[in-house]
Amino acid sequence: MNQKTTEQSSNYEDLDKMSTSELLKNINAEDKKVPEAIEKIIPKIEEFVNITVSKIAEENGRLFYIGAGTSGRLGVLDASECPPTFGVSDDVIIGLIAGGDVALRKAVENAEDNDNQAWEDLQKFNIDKNDVLIGIAASGTTPYVIGGVKRARENGLVTGCITNNANSPLSKAVEFPIEIVVGPEFVTSSTRMKSGTSQKLVLNMISTAVMIKLGRVKGNKMVDMQLSNNKLVDRGIRMIMAEMYVDHATAAKLLKEHKSVRAVFRDHKTNL
Repeated sequence: MNQKTTEQSSNYEDLDKMSTSELLKNINAEDKKVPEAIEKIIPKIEEFVNITVSKIAEENGRLFYIGAGTSGRLGVLDASECPPTFGVSDDVIIGLIAGGDVALRKAVENAEDNDNQAWEDLQKFNIDKNDVLIGIAASGTTPYVIGGVKRARENGLVTGCITNNANSPLSKAVEFPIEIVVGPEFVTSSTRMKSGTSQKLVLNMISTAVMIKLGRVKGNKMVDMQLSNNKLVDRGIRMIMAEMYVDHATAAKLLKEHKSVRAVFRDHKTNL
């Protein structure tokens, strides 16, 4: 059996003897390999995005992420950013991490080793066959994730995964495997590095593409973003100014009256 790519020895020796400049340049050189690896698998990502859009749009489904450690944190992060960015409710894309929310800040011992726990966690959300589940695990061997996707698939859900090893048990357990083989980590086996970066990029691609296909972006603008702080209010005002050729005071007044950029554009019949 071949050694997993994520466990292979670093391409570099004697890291502790490198200068700060050498460390940073070499890490950057490794990071450059990530988008190249992703480019090779865009058709796989496309398949998963299209089925997810169909499930959400036609069956009122939801997208769930499950993972442990870095992978789980990245899933929770991506899910949590969708409501403020795209104006969707927080139950459209949901991220779960082994060990619960406490594991976002502090490692929870053995949390990833229970292959029944993910399905138990998902049951709290009344998950069903209309939903979509993607398991995230750099190694592709995490019991929490594999157990979750297996049970989900048995119950008729569409299942996918993001992993950094080819032909892993996780990939074999799902319908839509996304395998991002980025090569050995700069620090041997430290999958928070290139593997984690690749997962973040692909999660960005999936959630952003899904939201755009669901109509949550007009032109290139986040017209449904939640106006939850001064920065976002100012961003909305500037969108209105640019699109409608009005001054700051007029744009601010319109946004205050209509409560969202989309509503302003809709009621004033802009090209967006």
